[in-house]
Amino acid sequence: MAIVAGCRTPFCKSGTVLKDLSGVDLARHAAAELVHRAELNTDIVDEMYFGQVVASPLMPNLAREVSLLPQFPKHIPAASINRACASSNAAIVQGHNQITLGYANVVMAGGAESLSDIPILHSRRFSETLVALSKAKTVGARVGLLSRIRPRDLVPVAPAIAEPSTGESMGQSAEKMAKLNGIRREDQDKFALRSHTNAHAGTEDGRLMSEIAPIAVRSGVVKRDNGVRSDSTLEKMASLRPVFDRKHGSVTAGNASPLTDGGAAVLLMGEDVARANGYEPIAFIRSYAEAALDPGEQLLQGPAFAVPKALDRAGITWKDLDLIEMHEAFAAQVLSNIQAFESKKFAQERLGRSEAVGEMNWDILNVMGGSISIGHPFGATGARITTTLANEMRRRNAQFGLISVCAAGGMGFAMVLERS
Repeated sequence: MAIVAGCRTPFCKSGTVLKDLSGVDLARHAAAELVHRAELNTDIVDEMYFGQVVASPLMPNLAREVSLLPQFPKHIPAASINRACASSNAAIVQGHNQITLGYANVVMAGGAESLSDIPILHSRRFSETLVALSKAKTVGARVGLLSRIRPRDLVPVAPAIAEPSTGESMGQSAEKMAKLNGIRREDQDKFALRSHTNAHAGTEDGRLMSEIAPIAVRSGVVKRDNGVRSDSTLEKMASLRPVFDRKHGSVTAGNASPLTDGGAAVLLMGEDVARANGYEPIAFIRSYAEAALDPGEQLLQGPAFAVPKALDRAGITWKDLDLIEMHEAFAAQVLSNIQAFESKKFAQERLGRSEAVGEMNWDILNVMGGSISIGHPFGATGARITTTLANEMRRRNAQFGLISVCAAGGMGFAMVLERS
Protein backbone atom coordinates (compact mmCIF):
# COMPACT_ATOMS: atom_id res chain seq x y z
CA MET A 1 0.00 0.00 0.00
CA ALA A 2 1.51 3.29 -1.17
CA ILE A 3 1.90 6.67 0.48
CA VAL A 4 1.60 9.03 -2.47
CA ALA A 5 1.78 12.49 -0.87
CA GLY A 6 1.28 14.38 2.36
CA CYS A 7 1.18 17.92 3.68
CA ARG A 8 0.21 19.88 6.76
CA THR A 9 -0.52 23.30 8.11
CA PRO A 10 2.11 25.06 10.19
CA PHE A 11 2.09 23.72 13.74
CA CYS A 12 1.68 26.67 16.10
CA LYS A 13 1.44 26.97 19.86
CA SER A 14 -2.14 27.13 21.07
CA GLY A 15 -3.40 30.60 21.80
CA THR A 16 -1.15 32.15 19.16
CA VAL A 17 -1.51 32.76 15.42
CA LEU A 18 -3.93 29.89 14.61
CA LYS A 19 -6.17 30.44 17.63
CA ASP A 20 -9.16 31.63 15.56
CA LEU A 21 -9.25 28.46 13.45
CA SER A 22 -11.15 25.33 14.44
CA GLY A 23 -9.95 21.78 14.03
CA VAL A 24 -12.22 21.51 11.00
CA ASP A 25 -10.64 24.62 9.46
CA LEU A 26 -7.15 23.20 9.94
CA ALA A 27 -8.01 19.75 8.58
CA ARG A 28 -9.79 21.23 5.58
CA HIS A 29 -6.83 23.45 4.77
CA ALA A 30 -4.43 20.50 4.83
CA ALA A 31 -6.78 18.39 2.70
CA ALA A 32 -7.43 21.11 0.14
CA GLU A 33 -3.72 21.81 -0.22
CA LEU A 34 -3.01 18.10 -0.61
CA VAL A 35 -5.54 17.94 -3.46
CA HIS A 36 -3.79 20.89 -5.11
CA ARG A 37 -0.24 19.63 -4.65
CA ALA A 38 -1.04 16.09 -5.78
CA GLU A 39 -3.17 17.36 -8.70
CA LEU A 40 -5.69 14.86 -7.46
CA ASN A 41 -8.83 13.95 -9.36
CA THR A 42 -11.08 13.78 -6.30
CA ASP A 43 -13.59 11.58 -8.12
CA ILE A 44 -11.28 8.63 -7.42
CA VAL A 45 -11.24 9.13 -3.63
CA ASP A 46 -13.18 6.25 -2.08
CA GLU A 47 -13.03 6.96 1.66
CA MET A 48 -11.72 9.44 4.20
CA TYR A 49 -10.48 8.98 7.78
CA PHE A 50 -9.27 11.74 10.11
CA GLY A 51 -8.14 11.69 13.71
CA GLN A 52 -9.12 14.15 16.43
CA VAL A 53 -8.87 13.91 20.20
CA VAL A 54 -10.81 16.94 21.50
CA ALA A 55 -13.71 17.13 19.08
CA SER A 56 -16.22 19.95 18.85
CA PRO A 57 -19.71 18.93 20.02
CA LEU A 58 -21.02 20.96 17.07
CA MET A 59 -18.91 19.10 14.48
CA PRO A 60 -18.05 15.73 16.02
CA ASN A 61 -17.20 13.97 12.73
CA LEU A 62 -14.17 15.91 11.54
CA ALA A 63 -13.59 13.62 8.56
CA ARG A 64 -17.06 14.15 7.18
CA GLU A 65 -16.66 17.92 7.38
CA VAL A 66 -13.45 17.58 5.38
CA SER A 67 -15.11 15.36 2.78
CA LEU A 68 -17.79 18.01 2.27
CA LEU A 69 -15.27 20.52 0.92
CA PRO A 70 -16.24 21.77 -2.55
CA GLN A 71 -13.24 19.93 -4.00
CA PHE A 72 -14.77 16.54 -3.20
CA PRO A 73 -17.89 14.75 -4.42
CA LYS A 74 -20.44 14.47 -1.63
CA HIS A 75 -20.69 10.69 -1.68
CA ILE A 76 -17.34 9.92 0.01
CA PRO A 77 -17.88 8.01 3.28
CA ALA A 78 -15.91 9.54 6.14
CA ALA A 79 -15.18 8.61 9.74
CA SER A 80 -13.27 10.24 12.57
CA ILE A 81 -11.00 8.29 14.91
CA ASN A 82 -9.75 8.92 18.44
CA ARG A 83 -6.73 6.91 19.54
CA ALA A 84 -5.34 9.78 21.60
CA CYS A 85 -1.96 10.98 20.29
CA ALA A 86 -1.92 8.16 17.71
CA SER A 87 -5.27 9.18 16.21
CA SER A 88 -4.04 10.07 12.73
CA ASN A 89 -1.82 6.98 12.76
CA ALA A 90 -5.02 5.00 13.35
CA ALA A 91 -6.68 6.91 10.51
CA ILE A 92 -3.84 5.96 8.17
CA VAL A 93 -4.06 2.35 9.31
CA GLN A 94 -7.79 2.29 8.61
CA GLY A 95 -7.13 3.56 5.09
CA HIS A 96 -4.37 1.02 4.64
CA ASN A 97 -6.64 -1.81 5.76
CA GLN A 98 -9.49 -0.80 3.46
CA ILE A 99 -7.13 -0.68 0.49
CA THR A 100 -5.44 -3.97 1.42
CA LEU A 101 -8.82 -5.67 1.74
CA GLY A 102 -9.82 -4.39 -1.68
CA TYR A 103 -12.66 -2.27 -0.32
CA ALA A 104 -11.07 0.97 -1.50
CA ASN A 105 -8.44 2.11 -3.97
CA VAL A 106 -7.79 5.68 -2.83
CA VAL A 107 -8.09 7.01 0.72
CA MET A 108 -7.28 10.37 2.27
CA ALA A 109 -6.28 10.14 5.92
CA GLY A 110 -5.01 12.62 8.47
CA GLY A 111 -6.02 14.55 11.52
CA ALA A 112 -6.25 17.92 13.22
CA GLU A 113 -6.45 19.56 16.60
CA SER A 114 -7.22 23.07 17.75
CA LEU A 115 -6.26 23.20 21.39
CA SER A 116 -7.09 26.90 21.29
CA ASP A 117 -10.71 25.92 20.64
CA ILE A 118 -11.58 23.28 23.19
CA PRO A 119 -15.17 22.76 24.37
CA ILE A 120 -15.87 24.10 27.85
CA LEU A 121 -18.47 22.11 29.77
CA HIS A 122 -20.95 23.02 32.48
CA SER A 123 -21.36 21.06 35.68
CA ARG A 124 -23.60 18.00 35.49
CA ARG A 125 -26.13 19.67 37.80
CA PHE A 126 -26.36 22.78 35.61
CA SER A 127 -26.68 20.69 32.45
CA GLU A 128 -29.54 18.72 33.98
CA THR A 129 -31.26 21.97 34.96
CA LEU A 130 -30.98 23.28 31.39
CA VAL A 131 -32.49 20.08 30.02
CA ALA A 132 -35.34 20.33 32.53
CA LEU A 133 -35.87 23.99 31.58
CA SER A 134 -36.25 23.03 27.94
CA LYS A 135 -39.08 20.67 28.94
CA ALA A 136 -40.82 22.92 31.46
CA LYS A 137 -44.29 23.94 30.26
CA THR A 138 -45.15 26.81 32.64
CA VAL A 139 -43.51 30.00 33.85
CA GLY A 140 -43.75 28.76 37.43
CA ALA A 141 -41.93 25.55 36.60
CA ARG A 142 -39.15 27.50 34.89
CA VAL A 143 -38.79 29.90 37.83
CA GLY A 144 -38.61 26.96 40.22
CA LEU A 145 -35.85 25.33 38.21
CA LEU A 146 -33.86 28.57 37.93
CA SER A 147 -34.10 29.09 41.68
CA ARG A 148 -32.23 25.83 42.22
CA ILE A 149 -29.09 27.07 40.42
CA ARG A 150 -26.19 27.83 42.75
CA PRO A 151 -22.98 29.78 41.92
CA ARG A 152 -20.94 26.58 42.04
CA ASP A 153 -23.12 25.15 39.28
CA LEU A 154 -21.87 27.88 36.92
CA VAL A 155 -18.19 27.03 37.27
CA PRO A 156 -16.99 25.82 33.82
CA VAL A 157 -15.32 22.45 33.41
CA ALA A 158 -12.46 22.22 30.91
CA PRO A 159 -11.27 18.88 29.47
CA ALA A 160 -8.27 17.58 31.40
CA ILE A 161 -5.15 16.07 29.82
CA ALA A 162 -5.24 13.29 32.37
CA GLU A 163 -6.02 9.61 32.66
CA PRO A 164 -9.63 8.96 33.68
CA SER A 165 -8.57 5.65 35.23
CA THR A 166 -5.77 7.05 37.41
CA GLY A 167 -6.26 10.81 37.50
CA GLU A 168 -2.61 11.14 36.52
CA SER A 169 -1.77 13.88 33.99
CA MET A 170 0.54 13.27 31.04
CA GLY A 171 3.22 15.38 32.69
CA GLN A 172 2.93 13.49 35.95
CA SER A 173 3.29 10.27 33.97
CA ALA A 174 6.45 11.59 32.34
CA GLU A 175 7.80 12.51 35.78
CA LYS A 176 7.04 9.03 36.99
CA MET A 177 8.90 7.50 34.04
CA ALA A 178 11.90 9.76 34.61
CA LYS A 179 12.15 8.69 38.26
CA LEU A 180 11.56 4.98 37.66
CA ASN A 181 14.09 4.82 34.83
CA GLY A 182 16.69 7.18 36.25
CA ILE A 183 16.36 9.68 33.40
CA ARG A 184 18.35 12.74 34.45
CA ARG A 185 17.14 16.31 33.98
CA GLU A 186 20.34 17.14 32.08
CA ASP A 187 19.71 14.35 29.56
CA GLN A 188 16.12 15.48 29.06
CA ASP A 189 17.27 19.03 28.39
CA LYS A 190 19.97 17.83 25.98
CA PHE A 191 17.39 15.82 24.07
CA ALA A 192 15.04 18.81 23.90
CA LEU A 193 17.84 21.05 22.66
CA ARG A 194 18.68 18.45 20.01
CA SER A 195 15.05 18.56 18.87
CA HIS A 196 15.14 22.33 18.42
CA THR A 197 18.55 22.25 16.72
CA ASN A 198 17.46 19.60 14.21
CA ALA A 199 14.08 21.25 13.56
CA HIS A 200 15.74 24.62 12.98
CA ALA A 201 18.13 23.03 10.48
CA GLY A 202 15.25 21.23 8.75
CA THR A 203 13.31 24.47 8.55
CA GLU A 204 16.17 26.58 7.22
CA ASP A 205 17.22 24.09 4.53
CA GLY A 206 13.61 23.77 3.35
CA ARG A 207 12.92 20.14 4.21
CA LEU A 208 10.25 20.89 6.81
CA MET A 209 9.01 23.93 4.93
CA SER A 210 8.28 21.78 1.87
CA GLU A 211 5.57 19.86 3.73
CA ILE A 212 3.86 22.98 5.13
CA ALA A 213 0.85 24.61 3.45
CA PRO A 214 0.92 28.32 4.43
CA ILE A 215 -2.37 29.50 5.87
CA ALA A 216 -3.92 32.97 5.91
CA VAL A 217 -5.12 34.43 9.20
CA ARG A 218 -6.19 37.93 10.22
CA SER A 219 -2.63 38.95 11.09
CA GLY A 220 -1.17 37.75 7.79
CA VAL A 221 0.06 34.49 6.31
CA VAL A 222 1.52 31.84 8.61
CA LYS A 223 4.27 29.95 6.81
CA ARG A 224 6.19 28.03 9.46
CA ASP A 225 6.00 26.30 12.82
CA ASN A 226 6.31 28.84 15.62
CA GLY A 227 7.62 26.59 18.39
CA VAL A 228 11.05 25.93 16.90
CA ARG A 229 13.69 27.87 18.81
CA SER A 230 16.98 28.61 17.10
CA ASP A 231 18.27 30.38 20.22
CA SER A 232 17.76 27.53 22.70
CA THR A 233 20.72 26.64 24.89
CA LEU A 234 21.30 24.18 27.69
CA GLU A 235 21.63 27.12 30.06
CA LYS A 236 18.18 28.39 29.12
CA MET A 237 16.75 24.89 29.43
CA ALA A 238 18.31 24.44 32.85
CA SER A 239 16.82 27.71 34.11
CA LEU A 240 13.24 26.44 33.69
CA ARG A 241 11.48 25.15 36.76
CA PRO A 242 9.84 21.72 36.89
CA VAL A 243 6.11 21.92 36.27
CA PHE A 244 4.60 18.72 37.64
CA ASP A 245 6.82 18.06 40.66
CA ARG A 246 8.19 21.43 41.67
CA LYS A 247 10.45 20.11 44.41
CA HIS A 248 11.99 16.94 43.00
CA GLY A 249 10.86 16.95 39.36
CA SER A 250 12.72 17.15 36.07
CA VAL A 251 9.96 17.67 33.47
CA THR A 252 9.73 21.31 32.38
CA ALA A 253 8.02 23.31 29.67
CA GLY A 254 11.32 23.14 27.80
CA ASN A 255 11.65 19.36 27.61
CA ALA A 256 7.97 18.67 26.90
CA SER A 257 5.89 19.17 23.77
CA PRO A 258 3.70 22.30 23.81
CA LEU A 259 -0.06 22.41 23.34
CA THR A 260 -0.39 23.01 19.63
CA ASP A 261 -2.86 23.78 16.83
CA GLY A 262 -2.47 22.15 13.42
CA GLY A 263 -3.74 19.77 10.78
CA ALA A 264 -2.19 17.21 8.42
CA ALA A 265 -3.30 14.92 5.59
CA VAL A 266 -1.85 11.95 3.70
CA LEU A 267 -2.91 10.41 0.39
CA LEU A 268 -2.95 6.60 0.25
CA MET A 269 -3.40 4.36 -2.80
CA GLY A 270 -2.91 0.81 -3.90
CA GLU A 271 0.38 0.62 -5.78
CA ASP A 272 -1.16 -0.32 -9.12
CA VAL A 273 -3.77 2.43 -8.78
CA ALA A 274 -1.10 4.98 -7.92
CA ARG A 275 1.00 4.14 -10.95
CA ALA A 276 -2.04 3.98 -13.23
CA ASN A 277 -2.86 7.55 -12.17
CA GLY A 278 0.67 8.78 -12.77
CA TYR A 279 1.93 8.81 -9.17
CA GLU A 280 5.34 7.64 -7.98
CA PRO A 281 4.86 6.46 -4.38
CA ILE A 282 7.17 8.07 -1.85
CA ALA A 283 7.01 5.07 0.50
CA PHE A 284 5.06 1.91 1.24
CA ILE A 285 3.57 0.66 4.50
CA ARG A 286 5.40 -2.58 5.30
CA SER A 287 3.80 -3.30 8.68
CA TYR A 288 2.25 -1.74 11.75
CA ALA A 289 1.49 -2.76 15.32
CA GLU A 290 -0.44 -1.48 18.30
CA ALA A 291 0.08 -2.23 21.96
CA ALA A 292 -1.34 -1.31 25.35
CA LEU A 293 -0.35 -1.60 28.98
CA ASP A 294 -1.92 -0.82 32.33
CA PRO A 295 -2.17 3.00 32.56
CA GLY A 296 -1.14 2.68 36.19
CA GLU A 297 2.30 1.48 35.10
CA GLN A 298 4.48 3.64 32.85
CA LEU A 299 1.72 5.27 30.87
CA LEU A 300 3.80 6.38 27.89
CA GLN A 301 5.82 3.19 27.43
CA GLY A 302 3.55 1.74 24.75
CA PRO A 303 6.16 2.09 21.96
CA ALA A 304 8.50 -0.30 23.79
CA PHE A 305 5.86 -3.00 23.21
CA ALA A 306 4.58 -1.93 19.77
CA VAL A 307 7.93 -1.47 18.01
CA PRO A 308 9.22 -5.07 18.31
CA LYS A 309 5.85 -6.36 17.07
CA ALA A 310 6.01 -4.08 14.02
CA LEU A 311 9.59 -5.12 13.27
CA ASP A 312 8.67 -8.80 13.53
CA ARG A 313 5.68 -8.33 11.25
CA ALA A 314 7.89 -6.54 8.73
CA GLY A 315 10.39 -9.39 8.85
CA ILE A 316 13.27 -7.07 9.72
CA THR A 317 15.38 -6.24 12.75
CA TRP A 318 16.31 -3.00 14.47
CA LYS A 319 19.65 -3.00 12.63
CA ASP A 320 17.86 -2.83 9.28
CA LEU A 321 16.39 0.59 10.05
CA ASP A 322 17.74 3.58 8.13
CA LEU A 323 15.60 6.27 9.79
CA ILE A 324 13.52 6.47 12.97
CA GLU A 325 10.80 8.97 13.89
CA MET A 326 9.71 8.85 17.54
CA HIS A 327 6.93 11.11 18.76
CA GLU A 328 8.36 13.41 21.42
CA ALA A 329 5.58 13.90 23.94
CA PHE A 330 8.27 14.42 26.59
CA ALA A 331 12.00 13.94 26.51
CA ALA A 332 11.63 11.63 29.54
CA GLN A 333 9.17 9.47 27.60
CA VAL A 334 11.44 9.13 24.54
CA LEU A 335 14.52 8.37 26.64
CA SER A 336 12.60 5.84 28.73
CA ASN A 337 11.43 3.97 25.64
CA ILE A 338 14.93 4.01 24.16
CA GLN A 339 16.19 2.60 27.44
CA ALA A 340 13.64 -0.21 27.11
CA PHE A 341 14.65 -0.90 23.49
CA GLU A 342 18.27 -1.27 24.58
CA SER A 343 17.57 -3.39 27.69
CA LYS A 344 18.09 -7.15 27.58
CA LYS A 345 16.35 -7.43 30.95
CA PHE A 346 13.26 -5.58 29.67
CA ALA A 347 13.19 -7.79 26.58
CA GLN A 348 13.34 -10.98 28.65
CA GLU A 349 10.93 -9.95 31.41
CA ARG A 350 8.34 -7.94 29.45
CA LEU A 351 8.62 -9.02 25.81
CA GLY A 352 9.56 -12.70 26.12
CA ARG A 353 12.59 -12.13 23.92
CA SER A 354 16.11 -13.35 24.59
CA GLU A 355 17.87 -10.19 23.39
CA ALA A 356 17.27 -6.45 23.50
CA VAL A 357 15.30 -4.92 20.63
CA GLY A 358 18.28 -2.81 19.57
CA GLU A 359 20.66 0.00 20.38
CA MET A 360 19.74 3.50 19.27
CA ASN A 361 21.73 5.05 16.44
CA TRP A 362 21.33 8.73 17.26
CA ASP A 363 22.34 9.76 13.75
CA ILE A 364 19.07 8.42 12.32
CA LEU A 365 16.63 9.45 15.08
CA ASN A 366 14.33 12.46 14.51
CA VAL A 367 16.77 14.02 12.09
CA MET A 368 14.56 17.11 11.69
CA GLY A 369 13.46 17.38 15.29
CA GLY A 370 10.15 16.26 16.68
CA SER A 371 7.12 17.19 18.71
CA ILE A 372 9.07 19.03 21.44
CA SER A 373 10.15 21.65 18.89
CA ILE A 374 7.73 21.30 15.96
CA GLY A 375 4.67 20.95 18.19
CA HIS A 376 2.03 18.35 18.94
CA PRO A 377 -1.58 18.85 17.77
CA PHE A 378 -2.85 15.57 19.19
CA GLY A 379 -4.93 14.46 16.21
CA ALA A 380 -2.43 15.56 13.54
CA THR A 381 0.97 14.44 14.83
CA GLY A 382 0.86 10.91 13.38
CA ALA A 383 0.16 12.16 9.85
CA ARG A 384 2.91 14.78 10.23
CA ILE A 385 5.43 12.15 11.30
CA THR A 386 4.40 9.83 8.46
CA THR A 387 4.86 12.60 5.88
CA THR A 388 8.17 13.74 7.37
CA LEU A 389 9.60 10.22 7.47
CA ALA A 390 8.43 9.23 3.98
CA ASN A 391 9.86 12.40 2.43
CA GLU A 392 13.22 11.99 4.19
CA MET A 393 13.39 8.34 3.16
CA ARG A 394 12.98 9.45 -0.44
CA ARG A 395 15.69 12.11 -0.10
CA ARG A 396 18.15 9.61 1.37
CA ASN A 397 17.01 6.65 -0.71
CA ALA A 398 16.52 4.83 2.59
CA GLN A 399 14.99 1.37 2.53
CA PHE A 400 13.36 1.08 5.97
CA GLY A 401 11.97 3.69 8.33
CA LEU A 402 10.24 3.32 11.70
CA ILE A 403 7.50 5.40 13.34
CA SER A 404 6.68 5.13 17.03
CA VAL A 405 4.02 7.03 18.97
CA CYS A 406 3.02 6.88 22.63
CA ALA A 407 -0.60 7.62 23.45
CA ALA A 408 -2.85 8.20 26.44
CA GLY A 409 -4.47 5.16 27.93
CA GLY A 410 -1.15 3.33 28.04
CA MET A 411 -1.22 2.74 24.28
CA GLY A 412 1.58 2.57 21.75
CA PHE A 413 1.78 2.54 17.96
CA ALA A 414 4.53 1.57 15.54
CA MET A 415 4.77 1.42 11.75
CA VAL A 416 7.49 0.35 9.34
CA LEU A 417 7.76 2.20 6.03
CA GLU A 418 9.67 0.82 3.08
CA ARG A 419 11.08 2.06 -0.19
CA SER A 420 11.82 -0.55 -2.85
